[in-house]
Amino acid sequence: MTDYTTIKQVAVLGAGNMGAGIAAQVANVGVPVLLLDLTREAAERGKQDLFKRRPAPLMSPAAADLIETGGFDQDLERLATADWIVEVVVERLDVKQALFERVEQVRRPGSIVSSNTSGIRLSEITAGLPPRFAADFLITHFFNPPRYMGLLELIAGAATRPEAVDALRSFCTVRLGKEVVDARDTPSFIGNRIGVLAMLAGMRAALAHGLTVEQADAVAGKPIGWPGTGVFGLLDLVGLDVVADIARNMQSQLAADDPMQPLLQLPAVMTTLLERGAVGRKAGGGFYRMGPDKQRLALDLATLEYRPQQTVELASARVRGPAELLAGDDAGARFAADLLGATLSYTATVAPEIAGDVVAIDTAMREGYAWRWGPFELLDQIGLQPFVERLQAAGEPVPGLLRVALDSGDGRFHREEADGPQYLGYDGAYHDVPRPAGMLAVADLRRAGKPVLGNASASLWDMGDGVALLEFHTKMNALDEYTVEAMELTLDRVGRNFQALVIGSDAPHFCAGANLKRMLDAARGGDFAFLDGFIEGLQHVLMGFKYAPFPVVAAPRGLALGGGCEVLLHSNVLQAHAELNAGLVELRVGLLPAGGGTKEMTLRYLHDGVEQGFDLIAGSVVSASAADARAMRVLTDYCAVTMHRRRVLSDAKALARRMVGAYAPDKPAVVSLPGPSGRAALEARVAAQVEAGKMTAHDAVVASHIAAVMSGGAGGEVTEHDLLKLEREHFLELLRLPLSQARMEHMLNTGKPLRN
Repeated sequence: MTDYTTIKQVAVLGAGNMGAGIAAQVANVGVPVLLLDLTREAAERGKQDLFKRRPAPLMSPAAADLIETGGFDQDLERLATADWIVEVVVERLDVKQALFERVEQVRRPGSIVSSNTSGIRLSEITAGLPPRFAADFLITHFFNPPRYMGLLELIAGAATRPEAVDALRSFCTVRLGKEVVDARDTPSFIGNRIGVLAMLAGMRAALAHGLTVEQADAVAGKPIGWPGTGVFGLLDLVGLDVVADIARNMQSQLAADDPMQPLLQLPAVMTTLLERGAVGRKAGGGFYRMGPDKQRLALDLATLEYRPQQTVELASARVRGPAELLAGDDAGARFAADLLGATLSYTATVAPEIAGDVVAIDTAMREGYAWRWGPFELLDQIGLQPFVERLQAAGEPVPGLLRVALDSGDGRFHREEADGPQYLGYDGAYHDVPRPAGMLAVADLRRAGKPVLGNASASLWDMGDGVALLEFHTKMNALDEYTVEAMELTLDRVGRNFQALVIGSDAPHFCAGANLKRMLDAARGGDFAFLDGFIEGLQHVLMGFKYAPFPVVAAPRGLALGGGCEVLLHSNVLQAHAELNAGLVELRVGLLPAGGGTKEMTLRYLHDGVEQGFDLIAGSVVSASAADARAMRVLTDYCAVTMHRRRVLSDAKALARRMVGAYAPDKPAVVSLPGPSGRAALEARVAAQVEAGKMTAHDAVVASHIAAVMSGGAGGEVTEHDLLKLEREHFLELLRLPLSQARMEHMLNTGKPLRN
């Protein structure tokens, strides 16, 4: 594969919402980017809008320093320094071709050019442009917002240089962190071809079965593994005008006998909303909107008037999966049968036309539309034979690919073999799922053999090359006494048999904290001896990680909250996913960080004033990115960041290997803390927050205990173990308080903090 480092300078043409977002993501990874628009002023407005948008396109404000702006009218010649030029202007073929003619006159030979189009085919764009341009041209279809959506559809032409394809695929995978899917040059490619059909099919099915928008969205959400937006919420999110434009484009581009053509005629309800300008969230509402009293309203599909959103009582909205859903017999189940029947049957029909294999299609829908299962994975969940029987009972044609799958023997599109996962090819044979270089999963280690040690909460694996991997595997990877036990055993085993340790897993989240229910039950049962022992054990093992004779590398992604953040703070170095949400959030449940988190923030902010560290704990601040976590000092200067989440473990292992030999643990810290005067100063900060209405009375109580620890108790010369003892004492005091227990219970029941 061509080295992605050949792309060192990027130019983005078009500073609108999408173009500026792509520029931001390039800047997020430390690559300079030139953002051009019609004028310099328009480009600068696009850049400045990045600071206002939510969710934030920039991982840190400093990333914007890498974005230079300019105008087509004055600065187009600056494209001569760009290695990759990506166009993101209006979706009109004549506009794009006219711009590319100008680009061709100034770009340097061999620079890669791409279009972010989602509706214009590559063959149409390159028609009439020079062969040299066609050799360097691709389509790179990002999904909005570019920072957060994992999918990038890559479309190459027959004339595109393989080196250009490899370089761009590598750059977008490794540097931008995208799941790059190779799509064929067909209308709307993969994601929108299927996703728009699913939305339109869902809307028609809901109308046919008399469902409300709330009922349809509840069924077309968790029960089938789709996001909570369902059908109508997703239409609002994408924009009814955008969906209508895609539908009109596909009407003109698809064959007259394409099975999707009948669905592309927009239902009257959607036409009415378009005429009203009610095109979704960006216009203040579509199928949903907020009322004047901040009450959420929903559109009545019969009267086309808004009414208060209703609670959904359908049994089909509460099932646990697609197979159970389709086994039901209420209106929701019948709606789901029509929706999935249309979506999955159409996908199977056009699959060979739009993609090289079913893996690409499944990946596109997971990463581009946030489906839990791609279409062919959904068919495996439902059962292929029952699905085909439903089609036959309804008099619908059975796509040839489904017959191929039934004849394969396994009757599945995906299967797990001893050597790894396989997928069913269009040829009727099973093939190994490609394993991209630089990607490692615990599942690979699990297939290779048994863990070195483990229990119900954690396991230790041999990663090879003298590196061990500690995997947490409880719900949300929460820490309990069995996790602590496995961590203790890990310290001993790694010290004897390995050279380095990585802590990570395949789970979406690193660790959501300690097992809150276990602690609440123990506190209400008066078992404070257990709680004291658990906290002391956690402190002991985390100190063991911090001062181990071998390097300990944590590999966090997703959430690392409370105790999970404390694991990070006691690891020697982190190899973090770029989208890391880390923080000490114990105050939300009436507690303080007692696994060494309060101690670590005291040490990390000691020389600049512990007030900053105190504010992070008292404010339950959570990082919005790894860059944010670095600013919070969860990451240190030695920590590294990985953009692609499936590369985190591999990168962490490589970092651990580099540390072997040169690593030597620090010595435990001894510091001087102010004692009561320091506590009083911190409590004064809290009092001001309470008076301003930003903290509650119990927040102040918890914060006072945090202040007591961070000021060192009686003060004077204090060791790390002194601070840990203070943490434990104040933690147990807080656990005894009814208001803290109420916070814990509320969080367990609702997932939201109680402000008491």
